[in-house]
Amino acid sequence: MAARRDTARTADDGSTRERLVDAAVAVLAEEGPAEMKVRRISDRAGSSTITVYHHFGNVGGLLDAVVARGYATLKGTLEDAAASNDDPGVQLFAMALGTRGFAQRNPHLYDLMFGLSPRGTHRAFAPTVPQQHFRDAYAVLVGSCHRLVTAGRVDIDDPEQIAAQLWSMVHGFVSLEAAGHFADHNDAVADVLAPMAVAQLVGIGDDRARATRGALDAYATWTATAVE
Repeated sequence: MAARRDTARTADDGSTRERLVDAAVAVLAEEGPAEMKVRRISDRAGSSTITVYHHFGNVGGLLDAVVARGYATLKGTLEDAAASNDDPGVQLFAMALGTRGFAQRNPHLYDLMFGLSPRGTHRAFAPTVPQQHFRDAYAVLVGSCHRLVTAGRVDIDDPEQIAAQLWSMVHGFVSLEAAGHFADHNDAVADVLAPMAVAQLVGIGDDRARATRGALDAYATWTATAVE
């Protein structure tokens, strides 16, 4: 009997935590980071403020859970990109497009995840931040970079190094686009992201024609999906 009560209590605690995270994600998306306050979030979840403190310690702990949720979602996006084609070059460009789409759909969440939010809650290497969720997402990118290396397509033999370069390139583009720097371009992907990605791969030894073909294939798939 006691064991059943403990199991029920654990399940209820998990449900309450998820409901609070759902509420925080919704408040962030609809009202922005300025409204990420314990009372606002607890009201949205239909809970008391003490419930937030019980499960997360403070609003920072809750926002860490929101960041973890964001990285889990981004990981799924990257996994879909990796599964979209056997060519690692196509996979990597699809990941760039997927990351851009994630940022466009979740601008406030993206900013929170990558330290661009005025909340200032993202602490990349602090022990309270869900580092493993970031690493799990990043590992998907590293996996495709590893396939690029094992295929003999590039001169760099360290997939982590390639991943760091591509990660920086993509997130730089996404952040600049979100800030309006490419507003004069009819298609910032075709004008900026695609040629930059091709140049990046060619710069580390890939064949230009193959890299270009991979970018075009990923772009065509992304365009068709967007139309659907």
